[in-house]
Amino acid sequence: MAAAPDYSHASRRLFGSRKRLYSFGIQSKLLVMLLSVSVVSVIVVGAVGYVAGTSSLRSAAFDRLTELRESRAREITARFNSISNSAAVITHSATTIDATNQFSAAFGELAEQTSTPAQTAGLDAYYADVFAPALEENTGKPVDPSLFVPRGPAERYLQSMYTVPANGDFEAAISVDTAGDSSAWSAVNAKFQPFFEDLTTRFGFEDSLILDPAGTVVYSAYKGADLGTNVRTGPYRASNLASGFEQAMQASSIDDTLVTDFQRYAPSYDKPTSWVMTPIGTDGVIAGVLALQLPIEAINSVMTADNGWVEDGLGETGETYLAGPDRLMRSVSRMLTTDPDAFIDTVVSSGTSPSVAALEVARGGSILLQPVDTVAVNAALAGETGVEVADDYTGEDTLVAYTPLDIPGIDWVLVAKIDSDEALAPVDRFARNLALSTAAIVLLVSLLSLLLARVFTRPLKQLAGAVREISAGNLGVDIPVTTDDELGELGRAFNDMSHSLATKQQLLQEQQKENEELLHNLMPAPVAKRYRDGESNISAEHKDVSVIFAELVGFGDYAAGISSEKSSAAFNALIHSFEEAAERHGVERVRNLRNGFLASCGLVVPRVDHVERVVRFATELGEIVGRFNAQNGARLTLRAGVDSGPLSSGLVGQKSMVYDLWGDAIDLAHRVHAVDRTPGVFVSQRVRDTLANTYTFTAVGTVETATGTEQVWALATGVIDV
Repeated sequence: MAAAPDYSHASRRLFGSRKRLYSFGIQSKLLVMLLSVSVVSVIVVGAVGYVAGTSSLRSAAFDRLTELRESRAREITARFNSISNSAAVITHSATTIDATNQFSAAFGELAEQTSTPAQTAGLDAYYADVFAPALEENTGKPVDPSLFVPRGPAERYLQSMYTVPANGDFEAAISVDTAGDSSAWSAVNAKFQPFFEDLTTRFGFEDSLILDPAGTVVYSAYKGADLGTNVRTGPYRASNLASGFEQAMQASSIDDTLVTDFQRYAPSYDKPTSWVMTPIGTDGVIAGVLALQLPIEAINSVMTADNGWVEDGLGETGETYLAGPDRLMRSVSRMLTTDPDAFIDTVVSSGTSPSVAALEVARGGSILLQPVDTVAVNAALAGETGVEVADDYTGEDTLVAYTPLDIPGIDWVLVAKIDSDEALAPVDRFARNLALSTAAIVLLVSLLSLLLARVFTRPLKQLAGAVREISAGNLGVDIPVTTDDELGELGRAFNDMSHSLATKQQLLQEQQKENEELLHNLMPAPVAKRYRDGESNISAEHKDVSVIFAELVGFGDYAAGISSEKSSAAFNALIHSFEEAAERHGVERVRNLRNGFLASCGLVVPRVDHVERVVRFATELGEIVGRFNAQNGARLTLRAGVDSGPLSSGLVGQKSMVYDLWGDAIDLAHRVHAVDRTPGVFVSQRVRDTLANTYTFTAVGTVETATGTEQVWALATGVIDV
């Protein structure tokens, strides 16, 4: 008959699982409920606050940058409008109209003027020795001066009389009212130069020019290389001065003004140049064109807020800059101004040519040099206005606001930017503070929940907790006894048991500590651990270890003259000093002998300089013996033998185990110390070869080894002779 199946094991597992399930205590259940309600509430509120707060702060950062973009756009546009309006007012004045007519007429009278050989030579020398070198320095390219030497008689005469004498000093040139010649042009210049000098310097223009309807520069405030040239046929016919002149001559009204984009201009030594140009005339008749060379510094001053980026709300990384349709800057970079070295590293790593970056630093400007082919610039050139997070010309992730500018004649855009890390720092701080606050609230709620749960279950938990502590080895635990009932009786019995166990545990620990100290005195800590773990045959091979056998000579004679108690104390004092020296040098004591000391280095703790440590230790042993002799009137000496190489170590014996070393290095260290019976430190050939560059050794004899005869050396410095 088949046996009935045994369901008892399955039943025990089932009911055991249910028991563990239902053993979830009242305190735990109460704690879970309190924490669940509180923590979920805090997390929900925190999440809502995070979304709302970070969104608000990000919007605020975008709004600040947008406001700065609009403010800067209004300011730079107003600056150009102001300059354009001023130019229009100037061209309407009778002084400007008269000056244009008179300069044009006077220039025409010089059409038949011939230059003297001296003037011709002066012109050639000026362009070869002054103009061309200065232009070469800024362009970095060879310059043929003959391309710029004036050809017409009028321009050659004027430059000989005004440009050449200034020798490139523009400040000196603008202060000259007349060259002292009898020409009508010099007379007109003496009349109008003060007016145009005041106009140019007061408004900070780089130059003020008057061009006649034929395109001839009949007047220049600074009397530069463009004086007298014709922008239609001369060397500067491809310049923005020439294109701006043609547009001004085609103006529908003498009230029209235009601004040219920046272009490198040879008479300004290849400096980026922009012009404000407006027709001069009356009754709709154009008598000429006034060209005012815009100062770069004025544009940079607006865009950098006079280097007041921080005060302007741009922090440590923000800036505003202008860019043209060629995706090059039209104002200076902030980083170039504040940290040129960092600027080079940053823009080069972002794709800018190293030569361009170096040229920007050399010239101290970014106009027509620094590429800004970025998302923001391209969007603004496409006529868009916006704000977004995108990479900038520095390669950094930035918050950028961009817009095209409404300046007649030029297609520029304005970009305001600041690194995202800095711009959105308030968002990060808010998120961090919110997270910390939420964590603190959760922690506080957890503590309060735990406290409330424990209040209800404390009487039952105290005894159970104390029992668990005893089980975990925390003996001597007391529980408070506040009642005289059965629970109180049980508590007092528990406390008595706990105290008894604690006392026994303390006695056992003290005995174990004594055993550990004794074991560590007999053998190194790693060997002692293996011995405690139950190993019976403990040995190890060591490839490169230094050993020293130090023999104390004469202690028997010294001890014979004093009591055994004093001799024992003296010997213990010496050994204690030896052990302290060994600890300082990282030398490991193996054992003490009645007349010596055996130690090693690199055995327990591997050391690359174990040979030198042992020799220094041997030298200090001699010093210790010397101090002992001086203090006690003794005549002890020390002979120490040192060798290095492979050896073995381990426990020897069964009932009375001893930690010992054996091997050729031990044998040789013992033998070399006895080669010469005089005191000193004697080393093997291996030790001498290792320390030959550090110590001086003297050959004192030889010993026979398994491989033949080996030289023994004595340490010549620090010899132990006491």
